[in-house]
This record gives sequence, C-alpha cells and structure tokens, in this order.
Amino acid sequence: MKQGMALEIMLSGESVLLTGPAGAGKTFVLNQFINLAKSDGKYISVTATTGLAATHLGGATIHSWSGIGISDELSSNFLDSMAKGRREIIEKTDILIIDEVSMLHDFRLDMIDNICRAVRKRDEPFGGIQLIMSGDFFQLPPINRGDSRAGGFVVNSEVWHDLDPVVCYLAEQHRQDDAKLLDILNALRAGELRRHHAECLLNRVDVEPEGDEVLTELHTVNVDVDRLNNSKLDLLEGDELFYTQTATGSKNYIESLQRSVLAPATLRIKKGALVMTVKNSLDRKYVNGSIGTVIDFESGTEYPIVEFRNGKVITIRPDTWELRDGDKKRASISQIPLRLAWAITVHKSQGMTLDAARIDLRKAFVEGMGYVALSRVKNLDNLYLSGINQMALRVSEDAQLIDVTLRSKAIKDCKRFKHLEDAAEKRKIELPKKPKKASGWSEKIAKMRETYPNAYRPWQSQQDELLKEKFQNGATIKELSSLLGRHEGSITMRIQKHFGEDVVQ
Repeated sequence: MKQGMALEIMLSGESVLLTGPAGAGKTFVLNQFINLAKSDGKYISVTATTGLAATHLGGATIHSWSGIGISDELSSNFLDSMAKGRREIIEKTDILIIDEVSMLHDFRLDMIDNICRAVRKRDEPFGGIQLIMSGDFFQLPPINRGDSRAGGFVVNSEVWHDLDPVVCYLAEQHRQDDAKLLDILNALRAGELRRHHAECLLNRVDVEPEGDEVLTELHTVNVDVDRLNNSKLDLLEGDELFYTQTATGSKNYIESLQRSVLAPATLRIKKGALVMTVKNSLDRKYVNGSIGTVIDFESGTEYPIVEFRNGKVITIRPDTWELRDGDKKRASISQIPLRLAWAITVHKSQGMTLDAARIDLRKAFVEGMGYVALSRVKNLDNLYLSGINQMALRVSEDAQLIDVTLRSKAIKDCKRFKHLEDAAEKRKIELPKKPKKASGWSEKIAKMRETYPNAYRPWQSQQDELLKEKFQNGATIKELSSLLGRHEGSITMRIQKHFGEDVVQ
C-alpha cells in the first residue's frame, strides 16, 4: 500500500495497524496524520511502547498514558484509584496512537482496552477511541522476564479480533538503495536466508573504509558503547567543553523523559569529536542520526560547529524535548541535540538512517536484533561488520506467521478502500522522495576505483598474505597501495590490524 492511501484510510476514522519493513516510512506517515488530524480539531493522544520511540513523535509511553505502568494485571480498585487528570484525558481522547506496537504484550493491550471501556462507559473496543497502531513485528519483540507475566504479540490479544483493524502494509522502500542489501533483509524477514546471503554479509567482516573516514559503530550492549566513546574522546587533544541540560517539571516526569532523550544530561565534547544529531531540526538542516565532526565552537555562545558528512557546516543550538500527556506538558528538557557517535546501541539506533556504520553483532542476544542493525544503512558498501553470530540472523517465527496473515488482510483492505484512491492522489502532501539508484556514495566509490581498483572491496586471504610478506620485506605504504590497488589509509589500517598500531605511525 502507498503512503498516501494509508493516510486517507486513517483520516477516514478507521482503526489501523500501520506496518511494513524498516525504511518504509511509518513514522513519517504517522507525523503527517497527527498534523492533519489536529488541524481538524481532533484530540490525539500520542504514545509509544518505549520512551525513546515516544520522543520521536512528541508523546508519552502507553504505560503512563493508560496508568498501567509496569503492572501485569488490573487490580480490583484500579479505576477507583485512577487520578482525575488521567481519567479526563482518556475521556476526551478521539484518537490514540501506539507506536512500536511490536514491543507491547497482548495482555497489556487488553488491559488498556478494559480501562478505556470502563472510563468512557462504552462497551466497544477502546471505548470508541480510534486506535492507530504502528510497528514492524520483525523488529524487537515483547520482552518476557522470568519474574513477570509472559505474553506474545498484540495480534494474539482478545481485543484485536473485536477491533479488527485495517492493515495498512507499506511496501515502498525509502531507505535502502541497494538491491543486494534489500534482498538480504527480505530474506531475513521471510526466514529464507541462503548461503549466498550469508556470504555477502561475511564478505563485509573486517572490511575497512578507505582513507581516514571514521565510522559510527553499532553494538548490542551499553557497556561496549560507553567504553568506546569515552576512550575515543580521551585520545583527542584540546580542551573539553561541557553542556548541561536544563529541565522543567516534577522530578519523576523529568526522570522518565531523561530515559527517552538520547542527548546526555551532560554532553562532553572536544574539537574533532565524532557526533550524531539525536533530533530532527525544525528547519530541516539535519535529521535524527546525521553524523558529523566538531570542527570549532561559535564565538560568544561556544555552541559546537559541526561539519556533516554531506559537507554542510552547521552551528548546533539547544533544542527541547517534551513529555506530554494529551495536551498537558508534564516535563521538558533543553540540551544540545548531540551525542558522541563513535558508538551507539542497536536498540537506540531504531528509526535512524546511517550513512555508514561498523556493526558488531557477535553478542546479539534476541531475535530481530540483526535485522534492526543491518537495516540502518543504505547499502552494503556502507556496511562494515566486526562479526556476527547465529542469533543475529534470526527473526521471530511468530512474526513470520503473523506477516503472512497481515499481508493477506492488507490486500483485501486495500480493495475495500479503493474508493479513497482519488482522494489520496489529490491531497497535496510532501511524501519522501525515493532514493535514486545511483547514489552520491556509489558515484564516490566508482570514482575512487578509477585510481584504486580494490577500494571498498573485501580483503582476500591471498591479498593479506601478500601484504604481510611485502611489508616485512621493507615495502613502503605507497608501494603497497600501488601493488594492491587500495588507498594508502586502507593499507595503513590493515598493517596495524596485523602488526599493531605502533608499527605504522
């Protein structure tokens, strides 16, 4: 289904599951819908299953909106103890949005349904609220812990069948521009990963970028991310600058918001630091996930000046995140929207598009983690793997079965709402442009290969052996570059990999 059609179905008042693969534009369509529905005077409650996803849309978690918190079931006096403000918000909500719904347990969706019915005194799904759910069941699933109630995907809930949401399955791709990478991602989703797919990924293991390009690394655990970022920053010369956030609201709301804001409470950077923007700028100068290097600090304000990968040089000024509960602002945090970008966790990379990344999947510990990580980049030439384990190549079998059902229903629903096609065509909305087949990155590689034929190609074992032999026999970096058809920076890093960083300065 096209984005415009999905948007018209949601605007028609139908409850919807908005789904599709990573990069299909689900969050973009949600933001379009939110803006248009608000302009029509609708009261919208924007929520997500995680605080991080909620900040992308400017909302709250579904757990706090409904009042269920971390509870596994509703107590007998739940409604009696519900705060008046919470009850009022549920009563006046016209549209409830739940983003990243793949991570919500089925029993919790039933709990939310029961609360809405009771508060609104209407015995119909969610008390008559239009429900818009968004997410991809192939990405991170609901987490079952040993000391809490186990559950599955929301499609197994009781209210799912009563609600019978329209399935808007977005099929167009707005991130990847590489047929090989798309084929791998689609094979992962279908559970049909073949030997040639695995070989394509393994060929990216230990590949190094040409020249002195610095890459963002994706790791599966926080300890590895913090260790790498801090060690890289410590190696830089020059003075450190510190930016401390300002916050408003009660302590508990500020703490809740802080867990969702990717910018640290105290940002520590130096000139030369690799950084990442963690919010879309209002003037569209950068987007969430843009990578750049701090090249200077603005005179007077000392705001960091960042040169991004696309060549733009921008002064990064403080921005604000808000925790909203319907129309009420519970807390806000103002901070420079940057974080160190030598490393980030796979979990926190969800929703981002990275120009290039080094990904370490040797410690992948949950189904879907590899799919999330690999789908952050646009093509295989931008992907550098440190390693990969078997878990990284798995997706949920339940998700695969669900996907077959959703695709089938989406086809039927698309036919059922065929009468909205004309409205979708006439509405003047700015949909994302599809990436061109020949990207600037591809052109850059093609140009480099005119001088260095093996640029960005995997190192073969015979090339490695030749490199080591010639280097030990006194060949210079320049001679090895000419012999092996690779940039001198790549030769240097390969030698350091084999013989240690002190061998070549």
